[in-house]
Amino acid sequence: MIKPKKPPKTSAPPIEDPAPGLDRLDVRILAALQDDGRLSNVKLADTIGLSPTAVLARVQRLTREGYILGYEARLNPLKLGASMLVFVEVMLDRTTPNVFDQFKAAVQVRPEIMECHMVAGGFDYLLKTRSADMGDYRAFAGSVLWQLPGVRETRTYAVMEEVKNSTHLHLRGG
Repeated sequence: MIKPKKPPKTSAPPIEDPAPGLDRLDVRILAALQDDGRLSNVKLADTIGLSPTAVLARVQRLTREGYILGYEARLNPLKLGASMLVFVEVMLDRTTPNVFDQFKAAVQVRPEIMECHMVAGGFDYLLKTRSADMGDYRAFAGSVLWQLPGVRETRTYAVMEEVKNSTHLHLRGG
């Protein structure tokens, strides 16, 4: 009987550096805080295996250098009257700096617009919006969305099911 050959052993790819200036402990701290932003400094230190003083200094440095942007609670939109999730493609009538600036400024003050991304492709911006229901969204579209500066055309995509909703970044090197 002939035994099949085992595939040759290959070494694991080297762990990539997550970002310049971060070491494995920094990445572990970021991962732990990303999982639970309410983690106490003492518990975080225990998890990482450093003293509370050393962990606090690292967290302060990570915050100061912009790796940690802040802390917030994730709220349940279904319980808070914002169950309708809609993505909207926006095409502007002109793509000049002043139109972009006016559009961006107008979007900033609208609480229904959760995210706004300038994109490359067949349209200019992709918006993520939340509202109570389709009637509420329709009122928002008519009174706000279509009145935003420079809007020529929109395409609306109502979400039927959220399959994955995460704010976690994939961290390498931890």
